[in-house]
Amino acid sequence: MPARYVRIENIHVPTGTFALSGLRVFGKGSGIPPDTVRHFTVLRGASEPRNAWLKWQHVDDAVGYTIYVGSSPTTMYNSITVYGRNEYTFTAMDVDAPYFFQIEAFNENGIGKRTSVVGVE
Repeated sequence: MPARYVRIENIHVPTGTFALSGLRVFGKGSGIPPDTVRHFTVLRGASEPRNAWLKWQHVDDAVGYTIYVGSSPTTMYNSITVYGRNEYTFTAMDVDAPYFFQIEAFNENGIGKRTSVVGVE
């Protein structure tokens, strides 16, 4: 159901001063969510194995992308949001550990499907 107004009502503030910052309202638009990201590639640096370069094909109707990262294909608990780019340098890996990545595109109408898992040794 579309919303026309968002109402915020201050009931009580112990210090007596009410402040609001960074209000964000979430929902889904009436359009189509973005397509699945294509050509998702992850390259681990040979000279610096703590870094990985992630690149993918831009999705035309995407506002941004969410990259999921983890130490196994079933435990990707960390995520990174990227706006306005189709590449990202990930600099938080252990030297000898494998890492696994997935990506999905999003816009104001929803979230696209995640890619298949890509692993780097």
